[in-house]
Amino acid sequence: QVQLVESGGGLVQAGGSLGLSCVISGRFISINTMGWYRQAPGKQRELVARISSGGSTMYADSKKGRFTISRDNANNTVALYMNSLKPEDTAVYYCNADVRKVGGTLPYWGKGTLVTVSS
Repeated sequence: QVQLVESGGGLVQAGGSLGLSCVISGRFISINTMGWYRQAPGKQRELVARISSGGSTMYADSKKGRFTISRDNANNTVALYMNSLKPEDTAVYYCNADVRKVGGTLPYWGKGTLVTVSS
């Protein structure tokens, strides 16, 4: 069983910063791409940022320069640091990982952590 558990969400004022973390546990061979997605009320889930096993990063256009994704392969964690937060960044943030197990690679999701940015 593979589990992804996010932490670090909360309430922050506009212009502030917040860090999210996600730890992956369970039985698997390796973790390929990891990423963060978010879903605001009434909207579809959208990509925030992704990072490959080698550390290459990709950001959704509106997050470039404000968000930073990183990973710690030794501890199976991925983090997202967000600064200059805006009220429109309010959403549930989900951790995602492509996990390789015997039999193949599958995507796994965390349950999400709520980030609320007040104006």
